[in-house]
Amino acid sequence: MAAVDLSTHPGHLARRLQQAHTLLWSTLVSQETTSPQFAVLNTLVEKPDIDQRTLGEEVRLDRSTVADVVARLARRGLLERVRDPLDGRRNVLRATAEGARAHRRLAARTEAMNMVFLAPLEEDERATLLRLIARVADEAEKVRDRA
Repeated sequence: MAAVDLSTHPGHLARRLQQAHTLLWSTLVSQETTSPQFAVLNTLVEKPDIDQRTLGEEVRLDRSTVADVVARLARRGLLERVRDPLDGRRNVLRATAEGARAHRRLAARTEAMNMVFLAPLEEDERATLLRLIARVADEAEKVRDRA
């Protein structure tokens, strides 16, 4: 069988895109806080006092990944678990003051990184790319959820 053209394989291109994102993230945003950790902080700033399951659904991370991210952020003092004032049987999560400060710093850096990341594209192409990536990811997650 002849070699295949990897430029026609979305998984190969997605891996390359992820490698580029990781390089830009660690160079322009943070070497301490990962992109999924930022996504969790970002969600908790927007929606404090949600439980871990809901948080995972919001940021679209699987249960084990969100548990690991929450544990790491808690160890760093960037989020805290507190008793739900409406239901004392469960815990909810919220960003600490330090977590909110970290989020502000990181949010500005992510904006700058996104400009560099998408610089090769025209404005309309950027919107199209983001919309198409989201659509493919949404469909893939539906397959995962049915499994």
